[in-house]
Amino acid sequence: MRTRALGVAALTTLALAATACGGSQPATPSATGSAAPSAAATQAQGGKLVIWADPNRVKALKPFAEQFGTENGVSVEVKEISKDNQQTFLTASQQGSGPDIMVGAHDWIGNMVQNGAIEPVNLTDAQKAAFPEIAMKAVTFDGQVYGAPYAVENIALIRNTKLAPDAPATLEDMVKQGKALKEAGKVKEVLCLPVAQKGDAFHVYPIFAAGGGSLFGTTASGDPDPKKVLLGSPESVKAFGKLKDLGEKGDGALKTSITNENYISSFAGGKCAYLISGPWAMGDVKKGGISYDITPVPSFKDGKPATPFVGVQSFFVASKGKNKALAQEFVANYVTNKDVAKALYAADPRPPALTEALQEVGASDPDAGKFMDAGKNGMPMPAIPEMQAVWEPFGIAEAAVVKGGDAAKAAEAAQKAIDSSLKN
Repeated sequence: MRTRALGVAALTTLALAATACGGSQPATPSATGSAAPSAAATQAQGGKLVIWADPNRVKALKPFAEQFGTENGVSVEVKEISKDNQQTFLTASQQGSGPDIMVGAHDWIGNMVQNGAIEPVNLTDAQKAAFPEIAMKAVTFDGQVYGAPYAVENIALIRNTKLAPDAPATLEDMVKQGKALKEAGKVKEVLCLPVAQKGDAFHVYPIFAAGGGSLFGTTASGDPDPKKVLLGSPESVKAFGKLKDLGEKGDGALKTSITNENYISSFAGGKCAYLISGPWAMGDVKKGGISYDITPVPSFKDGKPATPFVGVQSFFVASKGKNKALAQEFVANYVTNKDVAKALYAADPRPPALTEALQEVGASDPDAGKFMDAGKNGMPMPAIPEMQAVWEPFGIAEAAVVKGGDAAKAAEAAQKAIDSSLKN
């Protein structure tokens, strides 16, 4: 999967609001860990709350949804949406047949706001402070918070510590060690990072950024500026040149034969010492019996920071839902609770966005904290709708240079394709 997903540092503990409307009085957690029902929720007694989520999160959510329903005297339906989730939600919203709550990636926000499908989530200042800054930045669009962060995930460098005992200080060191291991017959690949025939912008972005490349300029507020696409800039051309040097006619670290279908299994099978991936890879890695460690993706010597994309899975309140007050209660005061966050992690182990939950999870699962550390200086996946025009041209340019193509021509073609798409 081109997983987009999300990294962070420790902050303060959570203070829950008494109402979904952002009241200042703290709520009293119940014995099960959820906040006491708000006035809005109490008024909805006998109502129905509808939540849409992908298959992985449906299973995790159902017990808590049922618990929330029991505590608030309402019925709760958790519906599985397994294909084109964002578009399915937008279409249903326009037709008036959508849910009250949608669970999805934060980078949907710009498109959903543009289509009038979601509304701001009423989090108190104390609740906001309970999440890492990068998580809150990710769910903030045009100065308003549009989601309650649930899980944060980003990619990192996962290495086989039997083959590579020490974390590489630079990308050059990593490639040198990978090539030495390959020449010694100990591995088959220098690096396991998916490229495939159409490229993979998500996984290669830290290396592209380390080479000085950029996708967009920034606005005065520091947000990505869709009016300033920079894939054709001189700095990005140099970055594509770095990818070419790592490619099939260079160091052989990046190869189109390595895909999303085989890159994790190759690492788990001992075919490479280094894997660039995210928390979703750890199940297979552990099954493979690999001795491993997780560290940030290194940069080039004297390069820019190797910033991974950070994705934040979030709960959104549908603007056309039939039970918006109840939806606000669930999103603002229920799924932001530490005990619920920990239980959701146990059902679907991706690092919790809630700092207090992450700290407790990290005591038994250090991998969660290591991934967060690897992404704490990352870049929230651009949530502007224009980002959708970037993925394919970027990927095509990446694949072209990995095969040995001219970096300047590849960058120019990507820039033109994006500019043309954004003009239409």
